[in-house]
Amino acid sequence: MTSNETPRGPVDSSRIPRYAGPATFARLPRLDEVGRTDVAVVGVPFDSGVSYRPGARFGGNAIREASRLLRPYNPAQDASPFALAQVADAGDIAANPFDINEAVETVEAAADELLGSGARLMTLGGDHTIALPLLRSVAKRHGPVALLHFDAHLDTWDTYFGAEYTHGTPFRRAVEEGILDTEALSHVGTRGPLYGKQDLDDDEKMGFGIVTSADVMRRGVDEVADQLRQRIGDRPLYISIDIDVLDPAHAPGTGTPEAGGLTSRELLEILRGLASCNLVSADLVEVAPAYDHAEITSVAASHTAYELTTIMSRQIAEARTGREDRPK
Repeated sequence: MTSNETPRGPVDSSRIPRYAGPATFARLPRLDEVGRTDVAVVGVPFDSGVSYRPGARFGGNAIREASRLLRPYNPAQDASPFALAQVADAGDIAANPFDINEAVETVEAAADELLGSGARLMTLGGDHTIALPLLRSVAKRHGPVALLHFDAHLDTWDTYFGAEYTHGTPFRRAVEEGILDTEALSHVGTRGPLYGKQDLDDDEKMGFGIVTSADVMRRGVDEVADQLRQRIGDRPLYISIDIDVLDPAHAPGTGTPEAGGLTSRELLEILRGLASCNLVSADLVEVAPAYDHAEITSVAASHTAYELTTIMSRQIAEARTGREDRPK
């Protein structure tokens, strides 16, 4: 897209009611309707890597349905993300539900194609297994990336039942594969029981810092966001969010809920505090609508994806303006 091209935005809700028409993310155009996009919102309906309650394969579409109420101006970031850059719904990546290895390869290949077009990804899961192939693909373009991982759990365990690819192992695999910048890795919102203290020792050896949900409560979102910005610096950043980082009061519709989590307000404010970071792509996973009530979880997820999309759109627009202002 050049400066002369105007992004195609959402359906006009003053003409077509929000509850009418296809449920693309935020009622945005499909990728095939715009040809190319700066930010591709893509679903991965895959949950064969879960260890407890299944159902996250339906998460992407639940988030899309809940996103019908999103509006084009984001006052918290003083930005109109869908006017700053082209954002489009790229549909779903259809991964084999019976073969995790094949599914991981499929997600990686599809992400390669989307990223290869110049887009950044806002991926809607699906379970957290999909973070590994997405990180592989992002690292091909940017090298090892900084990671902010919002989750009740560490997801750095070695195996489950001998399986290397599950929703509890993606970030150990990513460290082993050298696709993460181990100087800038952080978990945020972790809490709850572990298998043993060795889990924390192993996690620290991989380079992760931990901001627990109790840390957020005691120190506040501004201090936490500042600490995270300092750790990330100007590195390319990937953000991976498991919706169970939120307390079950704010996100009951998830597979492995843990008491004592963040509020949706705390999560959104921390993300807004990261707006100056170089966010190259993000994912939002583990929304399982079968356990939800009144769309509580999917509404929180849709707003979370909206904040991440806004950050990426702002940065794309700023980079484009900077290129155009340079002497020819």
